[in-house]
Amino acid sequence: MAVMNYKGGVGKTTITANLGAVAASRGFRVLLIDLDPQTNLTFSFFSVDEWQDRLKDNYTIRQWYDAEVPGRDSSLADLVTTPERVNKVLKNTDGKLDLISSHLGLIDIDLELAARLGGSTTLDGSKRKFLDLHSCLRHALEDSRFSGYDLTLIDCAPNFGLVTKTAIAASEKILVPAKADYLSTLGLDYLAGNCDTLVQQFNAYVDHKRDNGNYRPIEPSILGVVFTMVQIYSQRVTAAQHSYIEQVRLNSQVPVLNSTVRNSSHFGDSGENGVPAMLRAAGKDDVVREFDQLADEVLGALALSPGGSR
Repeated sequence: MAVMNYKGGVGKTTITANLGAVAASRGFRVLLIDLDPQTNLTFSFFSVDEWQDRLKDNYTIRQWYDAEVPGRDSSLADLVTTPERVNKVLKNTDGKLDLISSHLGLIDIDLELAARLGGSTTLDGSKRKFLDLHSCLRHALEDSRFSGYDLTLIDCAPNFGLVTKTAIAASEKILVPAKADYLSTLGLDYLAGNCDTLVQQFNAYVDHKRDNGNYRPIEPSILGVVFTMVQIYSQRVTAAQHSYIEQVRLNSQVPVLNSTVRNSSHFGDSGENGVPAMLRAAGKDDVVREFDQLADEVLGALALSPGGSR
């Protein structure tokens, strides 16, 4: 499942890290893939020094994309790391959380990939390049070494570049974190429209190349918008934010989840401990209950159960 929004600063990485951690605490085997050049999901589990010493040179997604055809020179499965601190917290569960790290240099990859799409002198060649590139992550995740994971969450950059498109093509569902304000909700229908256009173009090219078994149609759909950083007053979302949520619910083509996540000091030290906030919180306060409800809603919509390997 891809986690994305055009707007940055909406809690996308916080949702990815904590949703993955909560699922793992329930016994799910979770893989997180960091496709955001800001690398914040990676730094939620590894310190900057750990990343520099252990991951930067040989264990990031950048080196996988940085090939004439992504993945041709290295296997995605070889980049999987197991963050020690969060998995130590999970040791009394059947769950596990693994990560494929990002790299600050990933920001340059979109331009390089776009250049690789060009250069073909035939229409068939152009379509084949399009399908090869956009399906590269999907094909990589079909490696048998990924079959043991119940849930894969892909933290996307706040754009609709080629790297993000490979995540959409690899996903069954798309989760869209958003703040309940004008700027964060402005582009939701545009995002949905661009996803639909990508799916239609990809599948039209697959149909054109239907005699080649390397390509199959994609069917990602938006699971829903989860509103984050909501302000609570008297145990309710404030009137102004409730109005934005209802406007999206009533007027947008994008579905809205029932779950919301409030603004909280829980997330203030994100990344410092290598363990997401929802695994460090003491007891079942309001924020923990909200994340539990979000996990219930997302995992239920995906029809997942621990050991399901889906």
